[in-house]
Amino acid sequence: MAGSALDRVETDKPYEALAVTGKAEASAGSPIIELAQLTKTFDSSGQKVVAIEGVDLAVRPGEFVTLVGPSGCGKSTLFNIVSGLLDADTGGKIHFKGEERQGKELLGTVSFMPQRDLLLPWRRVIDNAVIALEVEGMRRKEAREKAQVMFQEFGLAGFERHYPHQLSGGMRQRVALMRTFLFERDLMLLDEPFGALDALTRVMMQRWLLGIWQRHRRSILFITHDVDEAIFLGDRVVVMTARPGRIKLSREIDLPRPRDPHVTTTPEFLAIKADLMEAIEEESMKSFMSQDERG
Repeated sequence: MAGSALDRVETDKPYEALAVTGKAEASAGSPIIELAQLTKTFDSSGQKVVAIEGVDLAVRPGEFVTLVGPSGCGKSTLFNIVSGLLDADTGGKIHFKGEERQGKELLGTVSFMPQRDLLLPWRRVIDNAVIALEVEGMRRKEAREKAQVMFQEFGLAGFERHYPHQLSGGMRQRVALMRTFLFERDLMLLDEPFGALDALTRVMMQRWLLGIWQRHRRSILFITHDVDEAIFLGDRVVVMTARPGRIKLSREIDLPRPRDPHVTTTPEFLAIKADLMEAIEEESMKSFMSQDERG
């Protein structure tokens, strides 16, 4: 059965091995993805609803960017466009690795982990981890061999043949993240992957993810509603406005890496948090008032 003993995340050794750096080493150079004046309008019961409007955003190679904003501000809509699941309105531009892409052309070019782990209950852990590889045409035996070498790194060694219901929440999220990493793309979209976890497990998962990211140096765009999490993880925090979602603020996080939970109590961290909270609360109030008027 799953429990705290099965949900331990080894973070000490990976963190000892990391070099202390400020900003991401790979953050220089041309953006891996660049959005220019991106807008998306939906038709809801005959009425036009603008979800995002005029979004300008770039993510550099190896950069960890966290995205925050009030509920309904269009964060998930933005992810669906970048992943190729939705078309943006005409007029906006998306450049991926220097080439202009539109809509469905982006499908399969990035790896995307939604809020839920979406593990298939009838497949064992190792077979859940290799789904994307199988969809791409890799034989299951080869896919399993490729996944097997990552189980130790993801804290899942010994659980390859377990079923999802035998794992704790944190372990299920690690399986989903391993599946996302195995779908080898230079840009990863993570939509609140730790939102459903308890506070202690969430902190451990944050530390673990930073260790994995530091070793693999994938570019990550990460949605969260937790400001502490956004600062702790990110090289940069991007704040979106109330709907229609626009970019209100982009704040570089100059806290040294590697980071551990103690950084969240430092004056530097708290000063960054105060600035971001002011921007977020202003937009949250706009969203609240808008809902109140509609109600």
